[in-house]
Amino acid sequence: MRAAWPAPVLARSGAGGPLVVLLHGRRSTETEIVRLAEALPAGAEYVAVRAPIAEGPGFAWFANRGIGRPVTESLAATMRWFREWLDETAPAPRPVVLVGFSGGAAFAGGLLLQDPERWSGTAVLYGTLPFDAGLPVTPGRLVGRPVLVAQGDADTVIPPELLDRTWGYLHADSGAAVTAHRDAGGHGLSPAALDTLRVWLAGVLSLPQTAS
Repeated sequence: MRAAWPAPVLARSGAGGPLVVLLHGRRSTETEIVRLAEALPAGAEYVAVRAPIAEGPGFAWFANRGIGRPVTESLAATMRWFREWLDETAPAPRPVVLVGFSGGAAFAGGLLLQDPERWSGTAVLYGTLPFDAGLPVTPGRLVGRPVLVAQGDADTVIPPELLDRTWGYLHADSGAAVTAHRDAGGHGLSPAALDTLRVWLAGVLSLPQTAS
């Protein structure tokens, strides 16, 4: 596996305050997901990061062995690359929230499982945690950590067994402080889910609920 990539390509919205990192889905780009910032709370800095692996018309966070199933070595390498950038850009104790969609949700989940205390909150949107990828999913791993999980009942992209396992682990064994959203939609962020994300972010970061 490639051990290093150039510095990430970024898209930004807002400045100062806590940092919210937006992680796009597979074969997408940072310019697509940064648009979410328009509907999210004012008072934060939103930074969308381009994944480091070129794939199709966009980029990916890791090589996989099936949808939602990262190759262990690939995920470890890209998480290391991301943390090197983040630790220089926003060193602790600056609050950092991860918001990941689809493949970005699996990447955010990997970062959360690797280092739960680093994140002020983690949103796993229409995706799965990276099970069986060398990361601990032991009982109590995420005790007290704020996590938002959103899923659509008609999602035909992420395998249902991974969606169910993610939902079950977060609500039971993990010990996380879970906020959950389910709707009848498919593999896409519904208006109701976006509103849930806005309210959750405002609560996690003590920001006004008004959009930026």
